[in-house]
Parts: sequence; C-alpha cells; structure tokens
Amino acid sequence: MQPRNMSMSGVVDLAAVKAAGEAKQKAEQARAEAARTGRAPAAGRLVINVDEAGFQQEILQRSTEVPVVIDFWAEWCEPCKQLGPLLERLAGEYAGKFVLAKIDVDQNQALFQQFGVQGIPAVFAVVAGQPIPLFQGAAPEAQIRQVLDQLIQAAEQQFGIVGAPVDPAEQGAAEAEAPAPAGPYDALLEAATQALDSGDLGGAIQAYKNVLSDDPANAEAKLGLAQAELLHRVQDLDPQAVRKEAADSPGDVQAQIRAADLDLVGGHVEDAFGRLVDVVKRTAGDDREAARVRLLELFEVIGTDDPRVVSARTALARVLF
Repeated sequence: MQPRNMSMSGVVDLAAVKAAGEAKQKAEQARAEAARTGRAPAAGRLVINVDEAGFQQEILQRSTEVPVVIDFWAEWCEPCKQLGPLLERLAGEYAGKFVLAKIDVDQNQALFQQFGVQGIPAVFAVVAGQPIPLFQGAAPEAQIRQVLDQLIQAAEQQFGIVGAPVDPAEQGAAEAEAPAPAGPYDALLEAATQALDSGDLGGAIQAYKNVLSDDPANAEAKLGLAQAELLHRVQDLDPQAVRKEAADSPGDVQAQIRAADLDLVGGHVEDAFGRLVDVVKRTAGDDREAARVRLLELFEVIGTDDPRVVSARTALARVLF
C-alpha cells in the first residue's frame, strides 16, 4: 500500500469519541506513577497497547496532557511490520513529546470502524480528546517526522498541551549530566513573592522573567508570572464598568477578555474559561487568536493539572476543530 497523506485539519466526526473526550482526569496510571516517582513516566510507557476497554483512559484522557499517536496495525500486515518499529523508535527519540498507542484492528473492530480506517497501517492522533487523521501506509521516515513535528507544534500552540520529558537518565548519558538548573533561583523567587505580596507587580513580573530566562521550565516561576501578569492587567480596571461593557457589547472581544480576567481574579474560574471558549467559537482571525491566547494564559494561572483546565481544554478543542 502506498502512503497517502491525510489533512491535519480534518477531524473524524465521532460523536461518541468527542463525548468521551470530556473526561476531566488524567490517566490514573500515569498520575500514580508520576506521584510515586516525582518524575515523568519511564520511556517504556511511551509505547502502549490499547484495546476498546482502555480507549477512554489510555487515549482520550491521556490526550489532555500529551499528544497521542495511534498506530492501527494487524499481525498479517507486512507494511505494519515496517512502520510499527519505526514509530516505536521515534517515540523514544521524541522523549515524551508524544505517546504511541498501538491498536490491533483484528482485536478491536469497533475502534477500527469508528475511526473510518480504510486500510492499514493507518496513523491517527488524538489531541485534547479530538481525533486527527495523519497518514496511511508505510510512509518514509522523513515524512513521518515532519507530520509529528507539525502535530506537536499544533498541540502546544492551539491547546497548550506539551508532553512531559522522560527521565534524563533514559535519554543518554550526555543529557543526564546536564540536569535542569535548580537552587540558585531561590533568592529571586523569594524576592518575586515578596514583591507580589507588597503590590509591586512590575517588580514581581521582572523577577519571574529573570528566572525563566535561565530556566524556562521552572514551574514556580511560570505560575508566579502568570498570576502577576493577571493582577497587573486588572489592577486599574473598574469591575462594574467592565462587566457592563461586556454585557452590552457581546461582540467586543477585548471587553470579553477583560471580563474573563476579572472572572478569574474573583474566583469564577469556570465562568472565565466558558466566556473565552464562547468567544473562540463565534469569532475568527485575530479576534479568535486573541481569545485563544488569553485562555491559554489563564490556564497557566490555575495550573495545567486542575480538572477545570482539563475540561476547558477539551471544550476549546471542540470549537477549534
């Protein structure tokens, strides 16, 4: 079977799959492993065998934290024997940027039919609960890498979904010898916290940015920066006027964004997320992008592990696709 490209923008219209995509919790097994070890799942968990019973947990729920690439295969399929090992090797090389789920079509006919697979091997992705066809056939490695890169970039830019890296010890001695910086930022983080508590939002923002310039993955600095920037945006707003403007002008995207900021500061998290998802749903172009970006910024304020963020990401995926 010759490789046949599939559009990255096409979405399989599976009502059941989309409904299940609203699951609010991460995969229990991945969460338990991360809590136990304090690190990302081992490299072996980057390739999983999935059946119909495990589809919701292993693929749909997992897709809210990392892109999941699905390899539909069968024992009798010769091209599958070429493609499968290649995808497994790439899953290891990409080191946590995506998870490979292998589905035996002979044992899982319902999934085979639901995805509308016309021939195997066939490769799909699921991001934030939404299935996306990638390619069909034993495609060349260069083409597969290009598709994977596009998928990973889209997952991050559209939904803020970035897979956690695997343990550096499993990525080679060179990376293991250069762990992420830790410790030297304690003083800067403390200064940022004090500035935030005292109302010096500009100082707090700069202090957090100083940490992130050297350590972009510093979770405490990322969270602190998101919170400080939110407070900075709303400090001079008149809540009553903002809410009246948003109510009177539902088509004013900036008014809705300001209202969403105030919703979040006031503790109305679901209202803030729902407001911006609705704006994304009914707008296009720059307006849609502005609302989407602000929604991702508010996700950072709450924390990506929060079930409300997981649910909102799924809702965002449904209106974007």
